[in-house]
Amino acid sequence: MSLVRRVQLALAAILLAVLAWAALAPLRYPTRELGFDFPRTPSPTAAPQPGRVRVPGQVWLTLGVRDVLLLRNRDAAPHVFGQVRVLPGREFRLPFEQAGEFPFACDLAPGARVLVQVLEQPDPGWARLRWRLMTLFDALRTLPLQAPDE
Repeated sequence: MSLVRRVQLALAAILLAVLAWAALAPLRYPTRELGFDFPRTPSPTAAPQPGRVRVPGQVWLTLGVRDVLLLRNRDAAPHVFGQVRVLPGREFRLPFEQAGEFPFACDLAPGARVLVQVLEQPDPGWARLRWRLMTLFDALRTLPLQAPDE
């Protein structure tokens, strides 16, 4: 058997082992909270400029894994998320106890809404593998990109 063929078989075995782990391993996170930050504006009287502050259209939570939305206000002005007013420098934990879709208005995106999608904890197997892949792609999609400071 050639070296190339052995390397291909070894890579295939490693991929199958990773997929089996992803489908069967228990779901654990260091915290059940998912952070949602209100960023600091340049001055206390300045309002966030449309297009400068990125507000996600959808937030994914999973019961029993990450089922608390942590609203953090890093700004000098209060902000509103749904019916919750978060004062400057404060945090508010918004727990979810049932699966479903929950739309919230957010003052950082006037006229828009943030849809909080709460999923059931996936069973081991294909559902858990799908959940892990969805979580990975969502994390990559929402990676914060920042230009270097000049």
